[in-house]
Amino acid sequence: MPTSVPDDRSLSPYTGFTRAHWETVADNALAAVRPYATEQHALLHLPGPASASGRHSDGLEGFARTFLLAGFRLAQSGDTDPGGHAEWYARGLAAGTDPASAERWPDVRDRPQARVECASLAIALHESRPWIWDRLDDAVRQRIVDWMSGMLGVWVPENNWLWFRCVTSAFLRSVGAPYSGHDIGYAIERAEDWQVDGWYADGAEPGAPELRNFDYYCGWAMQFYALWYCRISGDDADPAVVERYRDRLRRYLDDVQHLIAPDGAPVYHGRSLTYRYAMLAPFWTGAAFDATPLSPGRTRRLASGVLRHFLDAGCFDERGLQVLGWHGEFPRMRQVYSGPGSPYWSSKGFAGLVLPPEHPVWTEREEPLAVEAGDVHRTLTAPGWLVSATAADGVVRVVNHGSDHTDPAGPGADDPLYARIGYASHAAPDATEAARTDPVDSHVAVLDAAGRPSHRSPLTRVHLGARVAVSRHRAHWPEGTPPRPYSDDPPIPAWRTGPWVTTASLVNGPLEVRLVRVDGVAGDSVRVRIGGYCLADAEPPQRATGADVAWAWRGDGLASTVAALRGSAVGAIDEATDANALGPHSATPYLTADATAGEVIAVLVCLSKVVAGPAASAGLRVTGDGSAAVVTWPDGSRDEVDLPAPPA
Repeated sequence: MPTSVPDDRSLSPYTGFTRAHWETVADNALAAVRPYATEQHALLHLPGPASASGRHSDGLEGFARTFLLAGFRLAQSGDTDPGGHAEWYARGLAAGTDPASAERWPDVRDRPQARVECASLAIALHESRPWIWDRLDDAVRQRIVDWMSGMLGVWVPENNWLWFRCVTSAFLRSVGAPYSGHDIGYAIERAEDWQVDGWYADGAEPGAPELRNFDYYCGWAMQFYALWYCRISGDDADPAVVERYRDRLRRYLDDVQHLIAPDGAPVYHGRSLTYRYAMLAPFWTGAAFDATPLSPGRTRRLASGVLRHFLDAGCFDERGLQVLGWHGEFPRMRQVYSGPGSPYWSSKGFAGLVLPPEHPVWTEREEPLAVEAGDVHRTLTAPGWLVSATAADGVVRVVNHGSDHTDPAGPGADDPLYARIGYASHAAPDATEAARTDPVDSHVAVLDAAGRPSHRSPLTRVHLGARVAVSRHRAHWPEGTPPRPYSDDPPIPAWRTGPWVTTASLVNGPLEVRLVRVDGVAGDSVRVRIGGYCLADAEPPQRATGADVAWAWRGDGLASTVAALRGSAVGAIDEATDANALGPHSATPYLTADATAGEVIAVLVCLSKVVAGPAASAGLRVTGDGSAAVVTWPDGSRDEVDLPAPPA
């Protein structure tokens, strides 16, 4: 979706974007969906397959999520509404809440997805209050209250959904309607069980002693709704709670800012990624609540960089619609709850429009991201991640040894979006059935007699340091097809278990030394497979294998490499077509090697535009005896790690 607003490289030297660009993109997006509305505007039937909730629910979703964008757009529009957004959505509100209307919305007590959308409606009504709520007829206002009141005490899952009830009750309270103090209090209290070091997990696995459900929901749901509840509540919000949320958001933003590359590409990790730039919601929330460690200039540079990245990559199609995908349309990203209107949860990424045009976040000159000033190494304690971002190539990498979104009570299937060892801003796992059942990329597996790879989930965190992380798991194989995440597919009937696998990652710039120890081996040895990053592009990546090395590279120079550092291995490339959100052609280099009990295998894993192939391991040495290893890096620095045997 190109914008007619010229770039301003004086105010915004990195992105060229100003508030005018954001307003124009919002107006264009809202205009593009109108042809798909019902006569009275209450339902938006956008093109695409229906979600598991059905077409009626999807129609409400399309209305509510685009209304959220309209609410943010109207919040600081003064006396002007050239797009006619207020009148257009007011008409839909009147019809959707009319029980006699053919366009009436599904009841929140009958349709769970409507509970999600109710929170968007509440926030949009709050932000557009002078434009819409204050001008509605009393009868329409009462109908909205009646429809929303179905949320009071309704069942919701023990995760971010608790905030949907809370935010709805806050809005009802703000208009003098009956509300649920319990719904508000329970969300505030229960969320405390899910927070650690500034982060929220999206709920906890039953009986789990540790939190392991970390993803972008921490920002675009937990952090966002917590403080927007406070915004709607005004003086009714406990000042101590507000301050607690502000402090928590500051800590989170200090971490998550490093998950965005200079070209605006966020790290590809977790579910619901079709929401794209919704991950900007906590950054704007931080600016709105003075709850951010980022300067106003860096906040806008980061946010505009992400928005421009997705616009340039084609997230809006030729009709101006935001289609299901990451860059352009990519149907394989569709999850069972995804409908045609789902991508418009990205509207949260426009929350910065509630800040007035004279706010410093809009008026101060853009400032660079941390990685634009030099390499970044960051330990994210809550999810158990090491972040390595490099200025020379603008790539952000995440090494994961702490979370997998899996119930730790027993063996689980590896979700490609959560259980991989490596994630990145410029690489993504394939989204095929094979990627779920037979993982290759960014993975360590024991191969059984038939060549089938073991799974990693649930992993156990062993160590997390500045540049070193270690985890352990029991290799296991599903006896059957793993169910799709969030589906009603039957569970795996049985699992086979195998050796214990201890994996360490030591990182320095673009280089990761991955160490693997296998214990409890039946027989003399087992076959181990170690996969690198999955590289995707519009054209098939170039590929090469050699003695103890495999690598693939794109036309822009980005390359994925795996190379043996100790012992011998066989290199190969796994290829796929129409399987990856970053391009129709993908390739994953990997190595296979024999491992005896207690032996430590050492492999280089690298995603970089600077080093690749056999040259990537130049000057890199791994020494040590037994379970101890010392890595000497090309820059002369050293890191040490111990891979102990698993407890008896």
